Amino acid sequence: MDPSDIFNIRSDEEFNRLTLDIFKYQHENNDVYRSFCDLLYVHPSDVSKIEDIPFLPIEFFKSREVLSSTKNTQKTFTSSGTTGNTTSKHHVIDIQLYETSYLKGFEHFYGNVEDYTILALLPSYLEREGSSLIYMVQDLIERSKNKDSGFYLNNLSALNEKLSALEASRKKILLIGVSFALLDLIEKYQFQLEHTFVMETGGMKGRRKELIRTELHQLLKKGFGLDKIHSEYGMTELLSQAYSKGEGIFKCPPWMKILIRDPQDPRSIQPSNKTGGINVIDLANFNSCSFIATQDLGKIYEDGEFEVVGRFDHADIRGCNLMVL
Repeated sequence: MDPSDIFNIRSDEEFNRLTLDIFKYQHENNDVYRSFCDLLYVHPSDVSKIEDIPFLPIEFFKSREVLSSTKNTQKTFTSSGTTGNTTSKHHVIDIQLYETSYLKGFEHFYGNVEDYTILALLPSYLEREGSSLIYMVQDLIERSKNKDSGFYLNNLSALNEKLSALEASRKKILLIGVSFALLDLIEKYQFQLEHTFVMETGGMKGRRKELIRTELHQLLKKGFGLDKIHSEYGMTELLSQAYSKGEGIFKCPPWMKILIRDPQDPRSIQPSNKTGGINVIDLANFNSCSFIATQDLGKIYEDGEFEVVGRFDHADIRGCNLMVL
């Protein structure tokens, strides 16, 4: 099958059909995933709907090469990790598939990237190698074809001047930043933005005390003079992103879907409005694994939108005996 077919999905029926096809393909071609399914006694002949598909615990990206292809790796993305911790590695066989995913995802929610000046405040990501977020934002900056677009490491005064100048020219601006750096910016400068939307990518990265999203967004809204703060939901192990345009309510692009699992029974899918573990179907993960059980807690609503409400403690994660694969 052609993985680019995922970007032509127009209905739930098409999504479900392609998802089941990709499950069969990955079961056949991904040794790690097939072994995991075998431990659960799940075979493709047992799977008739997407809720039956096993979701691979995200931790496997730390200990195994999760691949559904024998082709050479074009790029390896790594997660951030504290000293002594094992980082996740996502081996990408087809970097163009990732580029198409994030570009079409951005266009789906925000329109043509060339309409924006993109300012990126992502110091913790810039300071290490292998960030998939930096790869995406760098490419979006280049595709904006705007000389004012660019990265800012710790030079907050230069960013303040640039934002003020762009606001005065009434240009359409995207400021994307990691949470702690955005807080650093508004502690030093106050804004009343009218032509900018601010998108946080989450995480204090050990630089500040973690805040719940509502607290973080209240501070950012006040500091930037905005009614809403946007958010991006992505991770090293995924090649697609979900976006929120406010209130922490996320939407997925057509080739990505969220299911919520029962915290006590990982094989059981929760109904709408119940909190549980976030499972992600990301069909752009065609060459790795499209079915990921994250360590995030969340809930999904009737319309498929979702929110992230926290993370599992290690003590909360069930089924860890399967990690000895």
